[in-house]
Amino acid sequence: MEKTELDALNSAIQGFVGNWWNGSDLYPDPCGWTPIQGVSCDIFDGLWYVTALNIGPTHDNSLSCAPNAHFRQQLFELKHLKSLSFFSCFVSTKGSNSVSLPTDEWLKLAGSLESLEFRSNDGLTGKIPASLGSLSNLQSLVLLNNGFVGEIPENFGGLIKLKRLVIAGNSLTGPIARNLGRLSELLILDLSRNLLSGSLPPSLGNLTSLLKLDLNDNKLSGILPNEIGDMGNLTLLDLSNNSFYGGLKQSFEKMSSLEEVILSNNPIGGELKSINWKSLENLVILDLSDMGLKGDIPDSLSALKRLRFLGLSRNNLTGNPSPKLATLPVISAIYLFRNNLSGDLKFSEKFYGKMGRRFGAWDNPNLCYPIGTLAANNGPYGVKPCQEEEEDEDVIKLMKYPVKKTNFETGNSNSAVSKGCCGLGIEGFWWKFVGKTLAMVLLTNRLL
Repeated sequence: MEKTELDALNSAIQGFVGNWWNGSDLYPDPCGWTPIQGVSCDIFDGLWYVTALNIGPTHDNSLSCAPNAHFRQQLFELKHLKSLSFFSCFVSTKGSNSVSLPTDEWLKLAGSLESLEFRSNDGLTGKIPASLGSLSNLQSLVLLNNGFVGEIPENFGGLIKLKRLVIAGNSLTGPIARNLGRLSELLILDLSRNLLSGSLPPSLGNLTSLLKLDLNDNKLSGILPNEIGDMGNLTLLDLSNNSFYGGLKQSFEKMSSLEEVILSNNPIGGELKSINWKSLENLVILDLSDMGLKGDIPDSLSALKRLRFLGLSRNNLTGNPSPKLATLPVISAIYLFRNNLSGDLKFSEKFYGKMGRRFGAWDNPNLCYPIGTLAANNGPYGVKPCQEEEEDEDVIKLMKYPVKKTNFETGNSNSAVSKGCCGLGIEGFWWKFVGKTLAMVLLTNRLL
């Protein structure tokens, strides 16, 4: 290893771990017989050069940062550096100072750097420098769970070799830059858990190679663009915890590769039947809870043979849930609670036993289950038995039913009673009520 390369490496590491470090215990160099955990090298023109530097407690013998960790100029003199990552290095503690990313030095690594990651550095604050947009060979940029503020730099749209862009878990504001739609090789776009606002740019529909789009937990709003359906290779779409509205888009049907759709906690509105769910045959997770949806639950959902989770809770859905949902072969959770569903549930006792509380239909005031078809305590959790409701209605009817005087009471000896026939003239309703009450008493005794 060249002396200039070794000196630059040792000085850069000192800035992060402390001045106690000088690399003197390494022989013959960091790439020799006793390599540093987190430092990788390769040979160029017959000499060793550093190609990867990973700082932070990722392994037992990794390089851990000092409380006063900081960047030194020598880091940017590692001219063959391809991968640079920091995990839990710049940590906010009492008495420690926050650190910002260098602004101008990144251009020196533009010819070599392919991967740059900062994970779980809450003491790393300030704006994301626009100079990161000069790293033209970058394939992976991960800025996860840090303290960055401000907007996403516009020139990130020029990082055309990017395959992964993750800037989640910060405090970024402003809109999603339209020119991110130029990143045609992008596979993962994760901007979740920020304070981003504005609408979803239609240009994102140009990301036809994208596999995962996660924008959850922001302040995004507006109508979902039809172009969202152009991302035909998408497997995960998470737009939850925003303020999108305007109904579900029929263009979703074009995204047949989707496995996870999570749109919960958005006032999107509309009806479930606006989409032919059969076209999304690869769905495993579908969470549409708390979206202001109305109308019936369509039978087409029962065609999703890979579906494991169905979340439709906290909406305004009406009608009666189709028992076809029980035919989903691998379903493990169905949540329908807090809607306006009504009628008798027609699922089997076996289905309720299999699902337990993972079939959630409570807080639907007009929904019930027929108790006569189920053993005691095997009904769906939080749903009332239909028979109790019927009994209450019969009592009310009885109280309101007019009792007619019999011929016997009016002195007519030719009455039914004088002939030894049944009744006291209440025309059979009383006997119907008594018979039903008696049946209920017998059933109760058996259950006890």
